[in-house]
Parts: sequence; C-alpha cells; structure tokens
Amino acid sequence: MFERYENEGHTIFHGDALNILSSEIKSESIDIVFIDPPYNIGKKFSNFHDKWESDEKYTKWAYKLLDECIRVLKPNGTLYVMTSTQAMPYFDLYLRDKIAILSRIVWHYDSSGVQATKYFGSLYEPILHCVKDRKSYIFNSNDIKIEAKTGAKRKLIDYRKATPSHYNTEKVPGNVWYFPRVRYQMKEYENHPSQKPESLLERIILASSDEGCLILDPFAGTFTSGAVAKRLGRFSISIESQEEYLKIGLRRVLGWQEYRGEKLLCPQKTNTKINRNGQKPEILQENFLNVDSTA
Repeated sequence: MFERYENEGHTIFHGDALNILSSEIKSESIDIVFIDPPYNIGKKFSNFHDKWESDEKYTKWAYKLLDECIRVLKPNGTLYVMTSTQAMPYFDLYLRDKIAILSRIVWHYDSSGVQATKYFGSLYEPILHCVKDRKSYIFNSNDIKIEAKTGAKRKLIDYRKATPSHYNTEKVPGNVWYFPRVRYQMKEYENHPSQKPESLLERIILASSDEGCLILDPFAGTFTSGAVAKRLGRFSISIESQEEYLKIGLRRVLGWQEYRGEKLLCPQKTNTKINRNGQKPEILQENFLNVDSTA
C-alpha cells in the first residue's frame, strides 16, 4: 500500500521504497537516480530504526534496491550511491560487475563536536558516481566549475606549454568535495538526523542532467533532491516511508501549506542574542510558512 501525490512534474510516493520501485517506476525512465539508503548504523528515523540483524541481511536488502535502481535508469543515465564507510566496500564490489563506476567521491565536512577520543573519527561519507554506458552519459562540466586556487591565485605561469601562459582560474571539481553539513539555524534546516545539503545535490544534478530531466530519490528524507531539482528546472520522483518526513516533501517540493488539517510549517528557528553585560541571552522563536519551496 502506498499514497501518491503530484504537482507540475513532481511526484511523491509515501510507502516502501523497494515495493514502489519495483511496481511503479518504469524501466529505463530515469535520468539520475540518487540513492542514499539507511546506513545500518543504528540511527532512528521517526518510526524506523536503521539497524539490521547482520551485515548479510542488510546487504541482501540493499542489493535488491540497487538492482531496481539500475533497471529504472535510462541507457545514458547516471546513478549516485551513498552509504556508510563501513558498507561502501560491499556496495562497490557488487556494483562494479553491473554498472560502470566512473568516480569514487568523498564528501567531507567539518565537525563542531568531539568525534572520537580513542580512534580517528569519521568526517566524510563516500559516494559512487556510476553510469550504464561509459560512452554515452550526461556530464555538464562547464556548469560545475570551481575556482582553481594554487597556480591561478599565485599568478604563476606554466612554462611547460608551447606558449607559456597563466594557469586556468577555473577547473572541474576532483573527487574530494567539501560541503558543510546542514546545521540548526541554517535556512535549509529540517528536523531530520541525516539531512544532505542543497549544495551537494546541486552539483550532482547540474553535472548529470539537463533541464527537463527526471531525478529519482528512493529515500527522500528531507526531500533535498526534489527541492533542488525543482529549483533547477528538472522533474522529480521522491519516495519516503515516514509520514513525518513526507510532510517536509509536500511543503518543499509540492508547495503544500496544509496536510490533513495540519499546517505545514518550516522548523522553528531560535535566534540567540547575547547582551554586552554577559547576561542571560534572549531567545526569539520564529515560525515560517512555506513561501520559498527551497527554504
């Protein structure tokens, strides 16, 4: 059983990802599949506990999902796969025999707290960038260029060229990406334990799709992929099993302001002002209606 909601080329399914993928999504119909499934590390996602009895049972479930993602991908489509550092070796070994892995990306980020005291804490998450056909896929390199810092900033000249010239000021990003994690108080913040930043999804969608392309996210969470796809002129299909997070998608992607009599509000923002005398700070609470679907 599942529910389906649609508006202007954007579809949200509320239900089990594997069942919906296998029954509702046509083969070779999707331009980008971005899959960020549960990591099997024990997090709580509303009423779902992200923990399997064993790695074997987790990977067996995950492999079925990956097979469905490959099935629905267009011949020139792109698959992005995220998982935990612990599980990625299983995913990598499984996928390399079924699809072409172009890049193994590291998304690294800062940490405002103590990560670990008896070992080196984790400050990154791995992403596989895969395509069905190495000779035919979308990659818009000009849309994702970043500043080339080393030679260009120092205004060095490359004398190895036939005609010596300054280093390029822009370049295509490598496979190590720095994007800050979404923190409380940030404009895009939603109440979710594993929210992915819009900047991360923006790079992925710009690189591997054109306007009018269709993006699929089987574990939508805070619906960042759908919100970014909408802002960039793409279409989206999002799947989410938890009603608490479904409401985020209805607000961010479909523009709903109410669901079954409940007002769909952005999370409360708390502004702290510390006075010059060091007295107890004043706390200001603010509620925001969904005026900007990408907020």
